[in-house]
Amino acid sequence: MSGEAALEQRIGEWRTFFGKRQAVQSADIAELEDHLRSSIDALRAAGLDEDEAFLVAVKRLGNLDSVSREFAREYTERMWKRLVVEPAAGEASPTSQRDAKLAIGLAIGAAVAMKVPELFGMRINEDSNPSTQHFYAHNIPFLILPFLALFFAIKRRLSARGWLLLSIPFVLGAILTNTLPFVMNGNTEALTIIHIPIALWFAIAVAYTGGQWRNLDQRMNYVRFSGEWFIYLVLTALGGGALIAFTFFIFEAIGIKAEPVVERFIGPCGVAGAIIIAAWLVEFKQNVIENMAPVLTMLFTPLFTLLLLVFIGTMIATGNAISVQREVLIGFDLLLVLVLCLLLYSISARDSNAAPGKFDKLRLVLVLAALVVDVLALWAIIARISEFGWSPNKTAALGVNILLLVNLGWSAVLYVRILTRKAPFVVLERWQTTYLPAFAAWAWIVVAIFPLIFKFQ
Repeated sequence: MSGEAALEQRIGEWRTFFGKRQAVQSADIAELEDHLRSSIDALRAAGLDEDEAFLVAVKRLGNLDSVSREFAREYTERMWKRLVVEPAAGEASPTSQRDAKLAIGLAIGAAVAMKVPELFGMRINEDSNPSTQHFYAHNIPFLILPFLALFFAIKRRLSARGWLLLSIPFVLGAILTNTLPFVMNGNTEALTIIHIPIALWFAIAVAYTGGQWRNLDQRMNYVRFSGEWFIYLVLTALGGGALIAFTFFIFEAIGIKAEPVVERFIGPCGVAGAIIIAAWLVEFKQNVIENMAPVLTMLFTPLFTLLLLVFIGTMIATGNAISVQREVLIGFDLLLVLVLCLLLYSISARDSNAAPGKFDKLRLVLVLAALVVDVLALWAIIARISEFGWSPNKTAALGVNILLLVNLGWSAVLYVRILTRKAPFVVLERWQTTYLPAFAAWAWIVVAIFPLIFKFQ
């Protein structure tokens, strides 16, 4: 059966299910079918095949209609098994199996790329010379992330123009990090090492969206993917840690030290491969079991809100100001970025058509608390700059905090409008996805401009 014929069969099953519900009018079925077909077309344009697009579209339609939700709940498990677990004999391999082979091949490629520098005498270990450590610190993103970009570029059938747009950041970043005359262990070098992976991660969005990186809905999909990718990577790392622990244990039981093998092969190659495999795992179950994001946001939103409120209260009670040291600046920026990521992830998991609820009020409190902490951090940074002058670290922290101030400030305004029913929830989605390129631009400024401004110190 061809893909189009199979798709029409699936839609026919969906229509038949509705026909058994006497309360559903024909006009309602026709309108919902239009929604279903439009969603399927958009998903197919994003790179999914007919079966996958139908499965995801039905799940999304469940947010609009209770009968669709019942259909999705009843048929998802059966369709999922049919699509990716138990393919019928004689049928062509489903897209998921093709993607698995692609991911495994690219994961092996990333693992091999991590070992290629050893051919030139640059071995990863604690005793490696400074030049080797310098090389890996600057180039690990370029040894691994191109394979992740390739995974999405091939899966999404990226156009020639898309391939060009995708390649430019990787080539430019590699040239900058390897040719600029940094002072060894200087501040601008450290900032470049930190910001290059961030800049490249935004660049990978070109491949993930199939070249449609200007599309705000596709950007939100990339946000959702990034959150789930991180979760899968952590879970994979936990499994890898168990593997390494048992490797030490069983070989030591026979008097053999496994540290050299783990240090040279399992560790670096495993990390490189896990980054690709985690991306494939997210794609493998894309939107089929959409329970991870809501559960995590429901768990961590109140916890981080409580943390920030207690911190603000403690500062007021004790009168202690924020210490503006390098590690403190990095820590506060990471905390605020994590809060923003939690907000983005919760937005991606929320039904845009649902009425404002108690959890939206809690998110507003989280945003306001983060906004207060951001203002306090900004105040401390500006005071430090006025007293001791500009430095790469303080300038980088100032820029990030200003970006967060604008983002969180307008997010708070929009949330108030949403809660007072003066604006739909989609305006907050649009604001966040529109603002994402600002963070990418700042990362490139730190990488390309800061070394020149601060004379590579």
